[in-house]
Amino acid sequence: MKFYTLILLIFPMLLLGQNKFTKDLDGDTVLDSIYIDYKTSKIVCKLSRDHFKKQESKAIEMLNESSYIKDAKKGFILSNNWMRAGYENQFRYNEKIKKIRLIGMSRYEFGNAANDGSGTSSVNLLTGDYIGDWNYYDDTKNELIKIPTIKTKMYFPKIYLEDFNDEIYFNQYAEKCATLYHKYKKIKINE
Repeated sequence: MKFYTLILLIFPMLLLGQNKFTKDLDGDTVLDSIYIDYKTSKIVCKLSRDHFKKQESKAIEMLNESSYIKDAKKGFILSNNWMRAGYENQFRYNEKIKKIRLIGMSRYEFGNAANDGSGTSSVNLLTGDYIGDWNYYDDTKNELIKIPTIKTKMYFPKIYLEDFNDEIYFNQYAEKCATLYHKYKKIKINE
């Protein structure tokens, strides 16, 4: 019985261990650290170029036990997942202004039990390119219908780590994305 108790105690610690990593973000060949501070609900970066002084996001209200950060090619990603939906925000160090910038956002939804509203989308904040692949459930046909891929521009002001919280995702990106979904769903229905 002690073995199972030990496993139940250690497993969550292993998962939490994925919330901190080191990497040379600022390009000076010295490892920097990136982690989630669950006490303050903030993303924290300590860059060698700033003598490892904390750079923090604003509080992220909707962090949960399945939220984590992970390595990305030239930066890192905050991943926040729930039971039927989730999102990712990608950050990269900007050499010119010596700050960490949000460069991309993506989201997924499984929709309701019939998968109505299911799909994925992403936006590149550097180019403004938005791509959305969404579905809706047609009650008359009793089937899931794919909306043609949405490719359009979606622009945001420059967002840096110290300005970032989950309101950026919910009140800006997800809201604009939902508006596009409803617009293109209506077009598909009226074909």
